[in-house]
Amino acid sequence: MIRPSAVAGQFYPDDPSALLQELQRCSETALEPQAATGIIVPHAGYRYSGATAGKVIASTIIPKSCLLLGPNHTGRGAAKSMMGEGAWELPGGFVDIDTELGALLLALEGVRNDARAHAFEHSLEVILPFLRYRQSALRFVPLTLSRLSYEQCRRLGEGIASVCRQLGERAPLLVASSDMSHFLDAVAAERLDRMAIDAILALDPERLYQVVEAHQISMCGVIPCTVMLVAASHLGAARAELIEYTHSGVATGDTTRVVAYAGLRVS
Repeated sequence: MIRPSAVAGQFYPDDPSALLQELQRCSETALEPQAATGIIVPHAGYRYSGATAGKVIASTIIPKSCLLLGPNHTGRGAAKSMMGEGAWELPGGFVDIDTELGALLLALEGVRNDARAHAFEHSLEVILPFLRYRQSALRFVPLTLSRLSYEQCRRLGEGIASVCRQLGERAPLLVASSDMSHFLDAVAAERLDRMAIDAILALDPERLYQVVEAHQISMCGVIPCTVMLVAASHLGAARAELIEYTHSGVATGDTTRVVAYAGLRVS
């Protein structure tokens, strides 16, 4: 099964040469690559959040396998929708799905092979070119998540940690996709986002889930981030760091109605 690119030419360049130039521009960083259990990366158009995504990924050692956890903006498919075989088309080539990882994940509670959720979803596609740029032998599994309680997030995160332990040295990097507050002024967005970021830095997935819900923070990927934090904690992660926080107003000049972005690493 080949999944064609859905947002090339919209969120990022559809010409391979132009895409390469954009990836090079966005990946400029003075940070040395470090090993990680998981990362949190934004998924807006490269004009807005590409530099943040690029900085996180360029400063992280990218293994040959990645598990991409993203929100489901379209509402299509199951609550835990995976593609466990085939490849995704990107400008300049294809990225194969890690079928071994996919088979193990499919055994987890509620995980379904459901390509409908991925057909038009951008939250994972826009991250994939950065990962391929840093790891030419990349294979991956995409998993979109929606409508999960904290208890469901906890059980899924524990299941993913168990899969990673089974794979040992072949365990994937956990990549959670999320933007932060949407359509607030920059000051209000940062005030709310700080509460969510502090929970991530404390490696406290339950606090993250609860603070986003209690304060109605429009962090679209709170469920993927919660699941990733649960899994990372069970895999022994002891530290989280904020690599960059920014917002769309930096690109547009309009700080009255922004979408905010954060890039973090958990290790």
